Amino acid sequence: MTYKEAFITFMVRSGVLTFGDFTTKSGRKTPYFVNTGNYRTGAQAAQLGDYYAACIQEHMPDGIDALFGPAYKGIPLAVTAASSLYRNYGRDLPYCFNRKEAKDHGEGGSMVGYRPQDGDRIAIIEDVVTAGTAVRESIALFEHVAQVDIKALFVSVDRMARGTRDCSTLDELRQDYGIQVYPIVTVREIIDFLSQTPVDGVLCIDEARRARMEAYLEQYGAR
Repeated sequence: MTYKEAFITFMVRSGVLTFGDFTTKSGRKTPYFVNTGNYRTGAQAAQLGDYYAACIQEHMPDGIDALFGPAYKGIPLAVTAASSLYRNYGRDLPYCFNRKEAKDHGEGGSMVGYRPQDGDRIAIIEDVVTAGTAVRESIALFEHVAQVDIKALFVSVDRMARGTRDCSTLDELRQDYGIQVYPIVTVREIIDFLSQTPVDGVLCIDEARRARMEAYLEQYGAR
C-alpha cells in the first residue's frame, strides 16, 4: 500500500473523511466531508506527521530551510511533520508558527519558534485549503518578518473545487504567488481508491456514492 492509500485509509478510520449529505460554509451540498478537527490522539498526530513527511520527502527532498504552520490548525501539523522528517529521513528542519496577535512584551513579535532569516526557503504546512485565506495571510506576514522564499505549500487533501476563478483554490495560489502546491491526496485519488478497496470490510464509495461525487465535481470542480 502506498503512503497515499494508507493516508486515505487512515482518514476514514479516524473519522476525518466521512460520507453522507453535508452543506459547506459556501452553501454547496456535498456528498463527502473532510473534518481534520477529528484528529485527537497522540498516535494520530504521529501518523499524520508521517504522511506529511512522506509527501515532503517525495516532492522536495531538499531545498527547504524551515517549515511554517499557520495558526491554528497548521501549528501541530508543522511540528509533527518536522518530527517525522527527523525521525524517518534524518532531516532536522526548524519550524515556526505565528501568533494571531503580535506579542508586545517579552520577546515580542508575531512569530514563535524558529526566526526566519533573509533568504530562507520556507514550506507552509496546512490542513485543507478552502478559500486560501490563511495561506495568503501567511505570505503577507512574512513580508514583515524577513525576505524569505515561500517555496511550497503542503496540504492534506486537494478537494479540486473551484475557487474564485475557474481553477481550483490551490491553482489560484500557484498562479498568484508562483509557489509549488502539493496535496498528500486529491479527491480524485480518494474516489478511485475507496471505490475499489474496502476499509475494514466496508466499501466506502459504492456505485451510487461515486456517481454523486462525480456529479459534485462536475458541478463545482475546477475546469
